Amino acid sequence: MKGSLFRDHRMFATFASPLVSKNLKSFATMCSRIIVLACIIFLCGCSLSDDNQGISVFSVSFDFSQSEEGWKPDFTDLPTKVEDSSFYELKYEYTDLPANLGARKAIMLSGNNHSDDLFMFIKRKVSGLIPNTSYTLVFDVELASNAPKGSVGAGGSPGESVYLKAGASEIEPVKNVQGDNYVLNIDKGNQSTDGTSAIVLGDIAIPSTVAEYTLITRNNASPSAEPFIAKTDANGDLWLLIGTDSGYEGTTTVYYTKVMVLFSRPN
Repeated sequence: MKGSLFRDHRMFATFASPLVSKNLKSFATMCSRIIVLACIIFLCGCSLSDDNQGISVFSVSFDFSQSEEGWKPDFTDLPTKVEDSSFYELKYEYTDLPANLGARKAIMLSGNNHSDDLFMFIKRKVSGLIPNTSYTLVFDVELASNAPKGSVGAGGSPGESVYLKAGASEIEPVKNVQGDNYVLNIDKGNQSTDGTSAIVLGDIAIPSTVAEYTLITRNNASPSAEPFIAKTDANGDLWLLIGTDSGYEGTTTVYYTKVMVLFSRPN
């Protein structure tokens, strides 16, 4: 997308998206989000000086209706003992969405948060970026939740106490053993707090009047949001991370349907 829209501020945008969708409505929605997020970056760049060469922008989009798109699951912030892990009822499946949401696939993660701190996540490596370069990332995540706003439970709300996080790191996010527990090797923050490698996009609450699984979208696209910046490694690789950080001591089951990430960097 090159043209006069960005020319006055010497800002040029190129979109490179691998998404090919058979659902035209879904594809149009994703494109609309890309345009909105790009406009936010454009507005933030309006103060660029004449000496600035502009900002390069591109997106990567993943629609899980056809495949897992290379994303892999994992669980952390729980005991290392096998019997304890089983007690957490950890589940991952590439499966159908709940029937009320139509006949399409999604990535399902589920766990019973006995530790009051369970982190369930998916990750994927993105390659072909400029090595050793800092990018500003804007995330847009669509998922299905069944946790109504205002609901209560042990330790907190099934909706408002389960936080959706997104992040990126030059090293692969993996769980390490620390004492008797699994912990993540990057700083994702804890529950409602951000970390250096991940930020809170919101919670997973759906409207209080809804009693079934509902698609929700969370992002960090607000112009007032603090920019999230991640740096690539020497090969131009970056690991993306999407997950739920739970303060609710019960079972959480979510279905991830789409992830879109907008990258930008100064030229």
